[in-house]
Amino acid sequence: MPRTQLPSEIEVEYLTTGNRNHPALLIANGFTSQLIAWEAAFIELLVAQGLFVIQYDNRDVGLSSKLDGQNVNPMKVLSAQLAGDPIPDVPYTLSDMAADGIGLLDHLSIDRAHITGNSMGGMIVQTMAIEHPARVASVTSIMSSTGDPRVGKPTKEAREALLATPPAGRKEYVAASIKAEVWASKRYCDHDAIRALAAASYDRCFYPTGSLRQLAAIYASGDRAEGLRNLDIPFLVIHGRDDTLITPGGGEQTAELVPGSQYLLLSDMGHDMPRELWPVLAEAIGGHIRSSRSAVAD
Repeated sequence: MPRTQLPSEIEVEYLTTGNRNHPALLIANGFTSQLIAWEAAFIELLVAQGLFVIQYDNRDVGLSSKLDGQNVNPMKVLSAQLAGDPIPDVPYTLSDMAADGIGLLDHLSIDRAHITGNSMGGMIVQTMAIEHPARVASVTSIMSSTGDPRVGKPTKEAREALLATPPAGRKEYVAASIKAEVWASKRYCDHDAIRALAAASYDRCFYPTGSLRQLAAIYASGDRAEGLRNLDIPFLVIHGRDDTLITPGGGEQTAELVPGSQYLLLSDMGHDMPRELWPVLAEAIGGHIRSSRSAVAD
């Protein structure tokens, strides 16, 4: 896969699929997840919607740049945000991560793209839309929230599972990945699929240190409510009723804030994108993009 060095000296690993002449869809990944988390078969469904799909690894994960030696305590950042105190210095924020995606579009000579992201990736694409609106044709924010820590709060079990230190050994890491069932779709939870992705992710790049900096970036970036209220971009919010990691209130508030947004709540989806729902998700994303293009043409 190709790699590009962005102006911030961050190198981003990326993958493109589909016809370069079709509308571009840039995908931002969630917390600690690599671009392979959006599986090739799902990407092909998006390509079948007539899209040129661009995936990339966020900084501090996968094969993109790592900010080794830059230490941060994300819990101190969260405590300061909740108390209204000055935010401690952090290595980067969601604005920097959004700029990485925009820099990738620059590298590919794409002036304007449709963007989608799940979980932290949803936060990143929201930030792209707020800070780089001229580069964004439409947004799809999946199982995400607005940055208000009081909204979409995780259950105690989901939060503990997310923040647990991952085992260093491959066998133990893969076994521990089943903790994801806490937030997975109840109807479609697939232990074999969870373990397979964990094994592939471990083999591609095991780098747990980056999670602290990514979490600090989320907390330090604060509430995007004002920016979301001022958007004039076609916006689709997708959330799962089963989501215990970012509970549905996160999606609801996002949709309420963005003028003219659409909200799709899926009864059988948790904080994951199960294979059984891929056709629904691909059609929702593709349909949103087609409708946004039609609106522009009109």
